[in-house]
Formats: sequence, C-alpha cells, structure tokens
Amino acid sequence: MPDSPASPVSPASPNPPASPASLNSPVSPVSPVSPAAVSSRLGRLADVPVLLVAVVWGSSYLAAKGVTTAGTVSAVLVLRFAVALPVLVVAGWRRLRVLSGPQWRGAGVLGLILAVIFLLETYGVVHTSATNAGLIISLTMVFTPIAESRVRGMRLPGAFMAAAGLSVLGVALLTQGAGFTAPSGGDLLMLGAAVARTVHVLAMARMESVRGADALSLTTVQLGSAVAVFAVLVALPGTGASPWAAAADFDGGDWLGLVYLSVFCTLFAFFVQMWAVHRTSPSRVSLLLGTEPVWAAALGIALAGDRPGWLGLVGAVLVLVGTGWGRSVADRDRGREPAQGQTQTQT
Repeated sequence: MPDSPASPVSPASPNPPASPASLNSPVSPVSPVSPAAVSSRLGRLADVPVLLVAVVWGSSYLAAKGVTTAGTVSAVLVLRFAVALPVLVVAGWRRLRVLSGPQWRGAGVLGLILAVIFLLETYGVVHTSATNAGLIISLTMVFTPIAESRVRGMRLPGAFMAAAGLSVLGVALLTQGAGFTAPSGGDLLMLGAAVARTVHVLAMARMESVRGADALSLTTVQLGSAVAVFAVLVALPGTGASPWAAAADFDGGDWLGLVYLSVFCTLFAFFVQMWAVHRTSPSRVSLLLGTEPVWAAALGIALAGDRPGWLGLVGAVLVLVGTGWGRSVADRDRGREPAQGQTQTQT
C-alpha cells in the first residue's frame, strides 16, 4: 500500500563522486578501487533500504486489516496521517512556502484523487484477504501503461498485452480460490483502487501545474488534502466512529499497528525513496519496489493464515509473473523513447 503519492523516482541523478579506497589484495594491497566499482557498491547498499520499503508496503495490507474495521476506516485514516503530516510539513516548510498558487491547486486536486485511493484500498482490505489486496492492487502496473497508451494514441507491444492478459487471468483465478463464485466486495474495491491509482499517475504526469514541483512539497499538500477529505467524512452523521472514539477502543496492538502504518509505511518509505534515487538509478528503485505484491502474498499466507487454495495459488503466480513481465516490457519500451527522440532531433 504505497503511501508516497509523489514518487521521487525522477530522471536518473548522477551518483556522488566517491574517493578511491584500498583493497586487501595479496597481489596489490594498495590498488585503488575504480570510481565505477565504488558507485556500483553504493548502488547495492542503496538497494537494501529500498527493498525494506517494498517489504513494509507489502505488510501494510495486513497491518491495515488488523487496525481497521468497516466502521472506522475514515477515523483510522485521520489518525494515521495525523502522525505523518506534521513531520512532512516541518521537513519541507521552506519548500512549501515557495510553491506557486497553481502548484498548490494542482496538488490539492491530486490529493482528492489520493483520498479516493486510500478509501477504496482501506475499505477493500477490510473485506478481503491481505494476500488478495496486495496482488489485485499490483494490476496498477498493467493498467497504467495501457491507459497511457490510449491517452497518447500509441500502440503497446504484443508482449505487454500478453502480460496484461496473464495478470488479469491470475486475478480471476486468485479471487476464485474457493471455487467459482462472484468476487467479494473487497476484491472489487481493490480493483477500483488499482484503477484510481492509474488515474492518479496519469494526472500527475499530465498536469502542467505540478510539473517541476518539489516532491516533498507535492506529497505534503496531497496528503493534507486527503486528510481534509477524511476529516469531513468522519464529521458527517452515519459515517462511522470519530477518530477519538476509534482511538479510545484501541489496544496496545492497534496502536503499534497505527504507528507502523504512519512511521514505516509512510514516512520511512517516502524518505528512503528520496535518499535512494540520488544513490542508484530510478529503474533499480522501481524494480525493487515492484516486489511489493510478492511480500504482500508471502506475509498474508505466513502471518494471516490466508489460504487461497491451489487455484488461488496458481492465480497468484500468474499475477506476479504477468505484472513483472509487463513492467519489464513497459520499462524497456519507455527506455527507447529518449533515444528515438534524440535521433529525431539530431536529424
């Protein structure tokens, strides 16, 4: 359940210069390490915290399911981001002050979409298994390139469409693990969340007003807008418990789960991405974060006792293979575009 709405995975930044070091080699004990070798080593070190982000995101479905009930969704979302939002405001106060009016308004609109995503995801995970939630939401990796190709009038490679078909078949089997029945309401809500995520990604890419905005500031304004939506919802009659009532019913485990969602799944995840993108390549960050559904499924089966059945297990494997294959095809196709554009400019 990725909680960094403004992904800081931007065009590749050069790795910082590294000073030569010595190798403990019996042949040449003072042989300098080449800058490329040091850079590669730094990249591998940066992979560790990024992989931890994928793990905590994968575990967020299970954590949210343990803390939230159908009557406390909005209340829990208010409490969850009431912890994270002030930290983001303090950390990015100077950059927030220099945002232009159009950037504030654009980020606010994106925050409304983000609120829909969080509501669909949280209601969805309450009504389905953590395994299903993590795997179904991964369809965003397939939906986004398809939607982008339609908007831009481009044709996707046949390999990508095959991968997309494999993923959709996998979701169909996953939701039928106990036999062929109608998908649960939670499964459909997670499917809606995957569509909403796709809309959010396309909106961020196409809104002129937010282009060039600082990632931290953009994230802060979006989360602030989303929290405002949650606060309005909990104030309406018949929409469930207030944050105070929900908090009063929390036991120690619930508070641990809430802090975990706020600190690790939101703050830790965002700042690690900000840190890692300057020490490794965006493609490596994207690849590692793409393992999120693997961890969601593994933790759901190991810790929550999810039993998808043999049919569901086949579906889970198809989802992972299909989304991974689709991501690699889309990334490879996207990587060709700058080279093609450069050739056209030179000619």
